[in-house]
Amino acid sequence: MLNYVTTNPGKVREAEDYLDAVTAVDFDYPELQSSTLEPIGAHGARTAYRAIDAPVIVDDAGLFIEGLDGFPGPYSSFVESTLGVERVSEIARRADATRASFRCVIAYCDGESFDATPEPIDQGRRGDDLAVADRATAATDETVDAAGLPVKLFTGVMPGRIVEPRGDGGFGYDPIFEHDGKTLAELETAEKNAISHRGRALAKFAEWFDSR
Repeated sequence: MLNYVTTNPGKVREAEDYLDAVTAVDFDYPELQSSTLEPIGAHGARTAYRAIDAPVIVDDAGLFIEGLDGFPGPYSSFVESTLGVERVSEIARRADATRASFRCVIAYCDGESFDATPEPIDQGRRGDDLAVADRATAATDETVDAAGLPVKLFTGVMPGRIVEPRGDGGFGYDPIFEHDGKTLAELETAEKNAISHRGRALAKFAEWFDSR
C-alpha cells in the first residue's frame, strides 16, 4: 500500500488512475523553502517516511510564468491566497508574459536503497560550492540526504499560457491556464487528469514502481 501524503481527495483519485493501491494520509510536515520544487518534494518525502515508517509519496506543484522569472513557482499556493488568481493573470498579461507551465514533482521514499546522485540543486542559490556546469547537469531524479535516506523524484510538466479567467471547473489557477485552446477550468475532470502535470509525473512514477 502506498501512502499519499495529501488532504486533497482529488489528488488520490487522480493517483488511482495510475496506481493499484494508494491511500491518503493526513500528515502536516514543515515545508522547505526553496526556489525549485525538487528539494521541497525530497524533504517532504523523507519527513513523512520517518513519521509514518511506510512507503510514501508526496507531491509539490506550482505555476511557473516564464516572463516573470518563474513566478509564482513554489509559492503558488501562498500567492493564490494573497494576490489571488485573477490578479496573477492581470500581472502576466500586462507584462506580456503569458507563456507558462504547470510543474509537479512526485517524491517517493520507502527506506530502501537507490543508486543515489547529488541532491537536487536550488537553481536560485548563489554559492561557490558547485560549479556552474555542475548546477546545470546535476541529476534530480534520485537524491540521498546526509543520513543516507534516498528519495526518488518524478517530474511532470504541462505547457500553456496565461489568459483571462474562463470556465467553472477545476480549482486554483485552472481558470487562467490555457492548454491547447481551453483553460483547465473548461475541461472535464477526466480530460484534465489525462494531460495534467501531476498525471504526467504519476505516469512516470507508476512505470518505475511497477518495474521495481
